[in-house]
Amino acid sequence: MGNSIDIIFLSLLRHDWSLASSSLSLAKEFSRKNRIFYIDHPYSVKDLFSAAQSRRFSKRLATIFARRNEYHPVSGHANMVAVTPALTWPINFFPEGKVYDMLSHVNDAILFSCIRRLISDYHIKDFIYINAYDPYFGLNFPSDIKPLKKVYLSLDDLSQVPYTAKHGIRMEREMMKKYDDTLVTSRELYRLHAPFANKLHYYPNAADFNIFSKALDYHDRPEELKSLNRPLIGYIGNIDERPDYELLRKIADDNKDKFLVMIGPVNTTEHHHNGLDSLANVVFTGPKKVEQLPAYLKYFDCMIIPFKCNVLTRSIYPLKINEYLAAGKPVIATHFSEDIKTFDPVAYIADSHEDFLAMLKKSIAEDSEDKKHERITEASRNTWESRVEVFWKIMAIQRMDTP
Repeated sequence: MGNSIDIIFLSLLRHDWSLASSSLSLAKEFSRKNRIFYIDHPYSVKDLFSAAQSRRFSKRLATIFARRNEYHPVSGHANMVAVTPALTWPINFFPEGKVYDMLSHVNDAILFSCIRRLISDYHIKDFIYINAYDPYFGLNFPSDIKPLKKVYLSLDDLSQVPYTAKHGIRMEREMMKKYDDTLVTSRELYRLHAPFANKLHYYPNAADFNIFSKALDYHDRPEELKSLNRPLIGYIGNIDERPDYELLRKIADDNKDKFLVMIGPVNTTEHHHNGLDSLANVVFTGPKKVEQLPAYLKYFDCMIIPFKCNVLTRSIYPLKINEYLAAGKPVIATHFSEDIKTFDPVAYIADSHEDFLAMLKKSIAEDSEDKKHERITEASRNTWESRVEVFWKIMAIQRMDTP
């Protein structure tokens, strides 16, 4: 299989999501050699109220009401088109049963109408269909839509968020049984899904190496960092339920001679409850576009992945580990998953808060050009380009790939 095959790619994360996304990064890499049609997670009637003030949403109102597709060329990726489907129905609040199943079929009919129009508009013949972590849509394909392969991509443990767990666990398991292949991004997800998947493959996240390695060459210091004239500890990512805020407070208190810089959208109040946001040496910059991040990475002395160690994080292979390493930066992480431990040769993996604080200081003190080279070399092995090569091998060789 190869270049003549198109890819229709449904993703839970939309193409204009403000943060780095593994599904979007993978799709962009596919587009180097294949046409790819990236279908955004459909908006529902509920979004008319909850997202009414969103500029991105309001621009699409005409499309989602007209029951037609809207196509968005993706800048810098000539073979990639993002697709906005028509409006669907919000059904997650229904209990499991006939009403939910009936409305789920209605929503699937809307998705499949979108795919039919897409196939017609772009004269698509041979294609692979990928569902990236959106098991609520596309369970049972109609007979007139025939992908060469149906692939489910599992990025996280749906059971750990009450909203997604309600119907997501059941729908995901059914999808893995019916689809040809399931790709999982962590060893824990592999164990969780092994009893249910038709064919299962370990398929870890990677990095946009060419983007993040630019940190080595940047010279212009970002505006928010110009007044920070002390060593910088960096975190990039969603500021949500995953970070350990007790540990973050300890990092700030134990490193008053440094600034802790948090880059990303804030989707929690935990940092406020422990006073992290009131400390003079802690800076929250808000979210940045992926292309902006290397300029910040250039000036950080070390990077942290301070996740809690719990059931949710046990299934995470963090996107950011290879991004940090591609920039050549020392990385300190908690031992939250089996996957993060595999980076032990090039990162500092802490088993306790005390270990983390000690390793942070050590990582800055013993940094060197040799260590930087080792990190960059490791990241260069974990690129989306290499993951795409593995994908085509999986499509051609059907076997159980145990991590």
